[in-house]
This record gives sequence, C-alpha cells and structure tokens, in this order.
Amino acid sequence: MDKKSVYIEKMKTQLDELNANMNKLEAKADEAKDDARALYKEEMAKLRHQSEVAKGKLDDMKVASEDTWDAMVTEMEKVRDAFVHSFNYFKSQV
Repeated sequence: MDKKSVYIEKMKTQLDELNANMNKLEAKADEAKDDARALYKEEMAKLRHQSEVAKGKLDDMKVASEDTWDAMVTEMEKVRDAFVHSFNYFKSQV
C-alpha cells in the first residue's frame, strides 16, 4: 500500500470509530429528560453534519492529485480535529 492509501484507510477507520461512538452517545442522549433530549438532538445534528463534511473531505482525498495531497491532508486533519473536539465536548455534557 502506498502512503496515500494508508493515510486514507487510517482516516476512514478513525471516522468510523467516531461515528460508532456517536451512535452510542445518541442512544444515551435519547434516555435524557424531554428538555435535555431536545438540546441533545440539536447537538447530534451538528455532529452528524461534521461527520458528513469529514466523509466528503475523505472522498476528495481519494481522488486528489500528488500536487494537492499535502494541502488535502492539512484540511482533513483540521476537519477531523474539529469533529473530535465537538464530539468530546458533547460527550462530556451527556
């Protein structure tokens, strides 16, 4: 496997793990009281959006040229880091 394929697979694994953890967290949030549940649902929608953005970046990376690869890696890591930060913050609130 080349460097690009290894990186893409690593990012895909990390995003898959985050999404699985997000599903568990969503189940826990569903057990909250009505007023808190509404807030949790809103936050989960934001996390789902970040997940979709990250998936889109990952798809873009799959077809990136060598010329744009380094910039794509930087963008992907920023998107992933923001997603992880948001997830961890939300997790601490549940």
